[in-house]
Amino acid sequence: MTDERERRPETPAEADGTTGLFTALGKMLKRLRERKGLTQKEFGQLVGYGPDAISAMERGVRLIRPEVLEQADVLLDAGGMLKDAIPEVREAMGRVRTRHPEWYRGYAALEAEAVELHFYANQAMPGLLQTEDYALTVFRQRRPLLSKETIDKRVTDWLSRQQVFERWPAPIVSYVIEEVLMDRPIGGPSIFKAQLQNLLRVSDMRNVALQVMPTRLEEHPNLDSAFNLLTPKKHAQVAYTEAQGFPRLITDPEDVRKIADRYGIMRAMALSPRETRMLIEKKLVEL
Repeated sequence: MTDERERRPETPAEADGTTGLFTALGKMLKRLRERKGLTQKEFGQLVGYGPDAISAMERGVRLIRPEVLEQADVLLDAGGMLKDAIPEVREAMGRVRTRHPEWYRGYAALEAEAVELHFYANQAMPGLLQTEDYALTVFRQRRPLLSKETIDKRVTDWLSRQQVFERWPAPIVSYVIEEVLMDRPIGGPSIFKAQLQNLLRVSDMRNVALQVMPTRLEEHPNLDSAFNLLTPKKHAQVAYTEAQGFPRLITDPEDVRKIADRYGIMRAMALSPRETRMLIEKKLVEL
């Protein structure tokens, strides 16, 4: 039995005809790395990326940025072959649109490497905050229905992202979540109680700031979709949104700035982290 899949947006490389360029560069990068005797992890450490990101580059599903090509040319003794491709890569990047599924397919890798992560949630608890039972409930209620095998795999993948909290140095993480999420007992009282307790556990981490946006407020700067803001290591901040199964990674600096501005206003209007903890504790007593 196959599941009904969310429609996949075409990638910028597909739309702009640059698939061949990045596939060829990826193959060249892999051959040069292996000739040098480096693993993906070892090479990634040299250029500032994780092994998953290097794998995506070598498979041609993630753009290889000019600075990576320049470093790789020297590190892998490419003799200028990789540097020579930089003008074509810059031209291709100039045609890349805001929606950037190459990065989306490697979103978990970007998230795992990010130095800053900021989340706004208005429909369900953010993935990095979900317990296993809460996540299972969310995927079981998904429409169209998913098979048990697909649900199990997605929950496993979903929860594996929480390793970001175990990294050192720890990334800066903040959340603004709507109060209604603490009034919607997804999974029932037992599952939801554990979910609220998990919020308290995560909010107690030194690098995490969790704030609730009160429902009683008469003004709101973002009556739109949920979003994530992340700053990959050594790269500019980007924004990620998803609506009805359509992912969108926003890289345009002005568009990212507007979303970051809304997020800053929401943080100023939301309850403080201390007030948020007190509210969560109150909700727990009321369950």
